[in-house]
Amino acid sequence: MTGSPMAERTTSAMLYLDGITVSFDGFRALNNLSFAVEPGEMRAIIGPNGAGKTTMMDVVTGKTRPDAGDVVFDGRHDLTKLDESEIAELGIGRKFQKPTVFEMHTVEDNILLALKSDRRPRATLFWRDTPESDNRIDGILQITRLTAVRHRVAGGLSHGQKQWLEIGMLLAQEPKVLLVDEPVAGMTDAETQQTAELLKQINRDRTVVVVEHDMAFVRELGVKVTVLHEGAVIAEGSIDQVSENERVIEVYLGR
Repeated sequence: MTGSPMAERTTSAMLYLDGITVSFDGFRALNNLSFAVEPGEMRAIIGPNGAGKTTMMDVVTGKTRPDAGDVVFDGRHDLTKLDESEIAELGIGRKFQKPTVFEMHTVEDNILLALKSDRRPRATLFWRDTPESDNRIDGILQITRLTAVRHRVAGGLSHGQKQWLEIGMLLAQEPKVLLVDEPVAGMTDAETQQTAELLKQINRDRTVVVVEHDMAFVRELGVKVTVLHEGAVIAEGSIDQVSENERVIEVYLGR
C-alpha cells in the first residue's frame, strides 16, 4: 500500500472502502462501492432494500470476503485479510437489527458480561468488585438511559430498551467504530428521539455508522448521508442535498 495513491488517501479516514465488489451466484450485491468515514464522524447510510447496506456491513466486519477492492481501517489495517474476531478485536463493533441480549440476566449483568475483560485474568462476574468496572457500568447505563432499570431482568424490557442495552453491551467492548443497523425499527416516537440523542452522545468520542430506513430519524441525526443503490453510492451529502437529488428521488424517495 505504501507509495500508492490509496495509501495517501487513507491516512485520515477511520474507515475506507475502495472499489468493493461482492457477487452471490451472479448477482452483484456490491458494485465497485467506495466511500470513506473520517475519525469521530457519524455517517448515515440509506437506500432501498437490496441496495447492499447489509452486505457492506458484512464486508467491514469480515463476515463476507469481497471479490475485489480494499477495506482499510484506521489508515493501516486491511480488513479483507482478517477474520471476524480479529476485526472485532481491532475495535469495530456491530449492532444487528434484532437485539440479542441475555434475557434471563439483569441489565447490569448483561453489560458486565460484555465488558472487555481480556486484558485481565479475572474475566468473570467477580470483576464487579473493582471500582473501575463499577464506574464503567455506571457510565454505560447513563449513556443508554438504563440506570433506572439496571436491576431489571433484560427479558422484561421494552423493545427500545433492549436496543439500548445491546448498544451498551457494544460500548462495553470499547469499539473505535460502531456499525448500527436500523436502530429505531419498531420504536415509539419518544424512543426514536432518545436513540438519536444517545447516538449523538456516543459520537462525541467514537466513530458511528448508522444504516437506516427512517428518513425522519436520519434528519434528526443531522449528519452526512451516503445513499446506496444496486451496490454503489449514488449520492452523498446532507439529508437535504440527497433528498433533492433526482436519482435518489427516482430510486428511493419516489416509492
